[in-house]
Amino acid sequence: MIRKLFVQQFALLMMTCLSVFGQTDSTSQQTDSLTSAALRNYNLKLAQVEQQRQVDSLKRVELEARLNSLKTTDNLKKEELQQQLQALNDKEIRRIAQKKARIDSLRQTVKSYPVKGFFDDTLFVIYSKFGSFSAKDRAEAISSRIQKLKDTYGFRTIMLKVEEAETTDDIVFDESIVMSVSENDAIWNNKPRKELAEEYRLIIGQAVENYLAETSFVTLAKEFGLALLVIIGAGICIMYLIRLFRWTASEIQAQEGKRFNGFNIRNYSLFDARHQVNFFLNINTIVKWILMIVLIYIALPLLFGIFPWTEGLANTLFGYILDPLKDIVRSVWGYLPNLFTILVIVTVFIYLLKGLRFLKDEVENGDIHLTGFYPDWANPTFQIVRVLLLAFMLILVFPYLPNSDSDIFKGVSVFLGFLFTFGSAGSLSNIIAGLVLTYMRLFKLGDRVKIGDEVGDVIEKSLLVTRIRTPKNEIVSVPNSTVMSSPTVNYSSETLNQGLILHTTITIGYDVPWKDIHQALLTAADRTDLLLKEPKPFVLQTSLDDFYVAYQVNAYTREANRQAGIYSSLHQNIQDCCNESGIEILSPHYRAARDGSMTTIPANYLDKDYEAPGFNVNLKKN
Repeated sequence: MIRKLFVQQFALLMMTCLSVFGQTDSTSQQTDSLTSAALRNYNLKLAQVEQQRQVDSLKRVELEARLNSLKTTDNLKKEELQQQLQALNDKEIRRIAQKKARIDSLRQTVKSYPVKGFFDDTLFVIYSKFGSFSAKDRAEAISSRIQKLKDTYGFRTIMLKVEEAETTDDIVFDESIVMSVSENDAIWNNKPRKELAEEYRLIIGQAVENYLAETSFVTLAKEFGLALLVIIGAGICIMYLIRLFRWTASEIQAQEGKRFNGFNIRNYSLFDARHQVNFFLNINTIVKWILMIVLIYIALPLLFGIFPWTEGLANTLFGYILDPLKDIVRSVWGYLPNLFTILVIVTVFIYLLKGLRFLKDEVENGDIHLTGFYPDWANPTFQIVRVLLLAFMLILVFPYLPNSDSDIFKGVSVFLGFLFTFGSAGSLSNIIAGLVLTYMRLFKLGDRVKIGDEVGDVIEKSLLVTRIRTPKNEIVSVPNSTVMSSPTVNYSSETLNQGLILHTTITIGYDVPWKDIHQALLTAADRTDLLLKEPKPFVLQTSLDDFYVAYQVNAYTREANRQAGIYSSLHQNIQDCCNESGIEILSPHYRAARDGSMTTIPANYLDKDYEAPGFNVNLKKN
């Protein structure tokens, strides 16, 4: 008896050593865990614990044999053996608790492998290895054994049995083991080993029965019939759909010139009748194809769902639409708090801008007076403040935008900032110059100015350019940076207060008395419209040249924008007044060489008895 017991113990010990070596060898090839190092350490500890468990199991068998061999009167020895057995039982409980704790620590990292059914569906998953089989090898082996069960005629779940072995509960069909449920499997699934084995037996049996039922001749005949009905139904729907949209297309064409008369915005024809009909025909075609695609998309999952082999494709096709829709709805729902925050921020800034706009209008219209602040500053100041407020609002809203903290979003923002910085260097200089010009108040809209060589009326002031209209009705755009770097003359700034002095110069020979010239020029200025009587015009003798004197007539006006016409009238009046006074406006050289020629004064200004002088010829005798 004792010899037989030691032989059994030796055999179990050898099996344990082989199992440990097999586990160690397989552990080095384990790849089914995301944390392979932790799993390898766990497998080594598990092998050691398993070896100790088998040693304790042999010891328990030995103690129980010794206990049974004792006489009933040997109570002391019996009590000692029972205490040793109790210590082994307590040690076994602690061992299971430790193993469960280790397994719980690996649940989030260890990869599971599915046991596949007949239609590529997952029956259950395997987490742990068994002997020299890794979790992946076990799952593939069990799937292969289940596949063989379908060849059994008249299979029933009751044909599968659960038989208890020393360390496992085996699911057996006839004399073949389909799978073995170990203690580790039970701990991974948080169920007793026997209960888990019974659950797996029912799952496997039900899968085989379902396969046999769904692949029977009667079932296949029904499925083919349903598939044919789905195809016929889809074809009929498509046919009537095409007819429907042919009818709608003909109705649309028939409405040309009736309901479809074109689309006009005030006096602009956006669409004529023909283009409007074509537009609705295109819409009709697009809707037709969308409905046909939707119909086919619905029919295909129905068709695939009939057969068990293609049922997964049906779920996949529906998933292509339903999954994105679910993600969109889930994302929108999760984004609602941030969206409401953005709406509140935007609403506050909108009403703040409305208040500033009202203040700007009041200051611009002169209803509110601010000391040291000119009304023409109101609009540009409001534009600057608005840009700053919008930028500040964007800073507040930015963290609440979707994926604002993602690296891609940040990278795009930096890239756009880079483009804006280096691509708008010239524009920024113009903007800064425009701001400076605004607050320097060099000119305002409507002023007659001279910028560089360009003369005209200011018609637009923006942050980038200043536009002027020349007297010839030409629009000239001058960059603000050019305005800042060029001399600028404003003819209108003092026109209303002191008046603009218009001046022109004529040259008359020394033979004409200067008093006569002064009087003629003052008379001409007095006759010219738009020149002021007060302050009075005046004449300046600007130079005494070799052959003539330069006389400059100066007169005041308040119409700086009409200089060209005023100068033209003044020149006409100067000619008339000089002619009336008998003053010739001509070159002194011509006057000196015109002996015998008629005067340059027009005939209607001359006396009736005026005769041109004759030539004077003097002869000297030698």
